[in-house]
Amino acid sequence: MTIEEAFGEVIRVLRKANQISQEKLAEVSNLDRSFISLLECGHKQPSLITIFQLAKAFNISASKILSLVEEKIRK
Repeated sequence: MTIEEAFGEVIRVLRKANQISQEKLAEVSNLDRSFISLLECGHKQPSLITIFQLAKAFNISASKILSLVEEKIRK
């Protein structure tokens, strides 16, 4: 599993756990919905700013997102 794929899966899981659509996540994080989709599919790499925007949208720390990605890569 690539880092991009792991990141995408983590974002998808967090989004579904929060019961929000890609559209709502895009709105709250100030990102484009198609970009959210590309992230979730592992086709795009997030910038540091994007990670912080998503963390704020999920009301968690950026380090928590990265920790979840690290856990997924180790498996």
